[in-house]
Amino acid sequence: MSSYVVRDQPGPARLSVDPTTRDDWSYTGLQVFDLGGGDTRTLRLSGQEALVVPLAADVDVALAGETYHLARASVFAGVADLVYVPVGEEAVVSGTGRVALATAVATTSYPPAFLPAADCPVAPRGAGNMSRLVRSYAMPGSFSGCEKLLVCEVLTPGGNWSSYPAHKHDEHTETERELEEIYYYEIAPAPSGTPGFGYHQTTSADPARPIDLLVEVRTGDAVLVPYGWHGPVAAAPGHDMYYLNVMAGPAADRQWLISDHPDQTWVRGLWPELPVDPRV
Repeated sequence: MSSYVVRDQPGPARLSVDPTTRDDWSYTGLQVFDLGGGDTRTLRLSGQEALVVPLAADVDVALAGETYHLARASVFAGVADLVYVPVGEEAVVSGTGRVALATAVATTSYPPAFLPAADCPVAPRGAGNMSRLVRSYAMPGSFSGCEKLLVCEVLTPGGNWSSYPAHKHDEHTETERELEEIYYYEIAPAPSGTPGFGYHQTTSADPARPIDLLVEVRTGDAVLVPYGWHGPVAAAPGHDMYYLNVMAGPAADRQWLISDHPDQTWVRGLWPELPVDPRV
């Protein structure tokens, strides 16, 4: 299995991607952990800033003398309130459920912040069986009180394609920015409770940096994109797909600039003539 595929693990600490400890990873991080009733988890962020994202949780976040309440029944239940934890700060999360901590290597300490769900831009992207819904928590045009971190959530109805056309952001140009990216997945189960699944693809955009991934993903899995074309992502029919995107890079301007795969960019021209999937 590629080192860029990180599978869900049993136990309270379900997943960890730490840019300060991996030789092949530099800018973005992700922790996913479970809390039982009465459990607490102390987050000590040395050299990283973070967003606390309740996936399916009811928790309090104690930070810099304030306590913030975050709750969501599931990632499919709607937009969540989030908390921004600055570089060098310590936060304590207590309560129950599954929580994600999306991080980026940073040096500047911004103020702690509460990000209410009502302030999160939500918009459909694509059309037809390429329809998906994007929640832009910390992207250009939404929350900007951080140094490097870019975070959004994407919901793709079962049977639809997402991250399509495939695109890249692995060099610094007038039209592109170098950004590492993490895709963290949760997939709706079948009515019987059997697990759902989908597929993720990453391919090389430069022969000097080969990468070729086409992997099945299930709830709790993450795929790291260091460079190259990423997408399409496909949700199996009957299984709605969620993914959390965490991005950061070396540039100071915190822009999200991408290049479409030249063989696939034409599909954007189909969207004006197609209805948006009503499930979105």
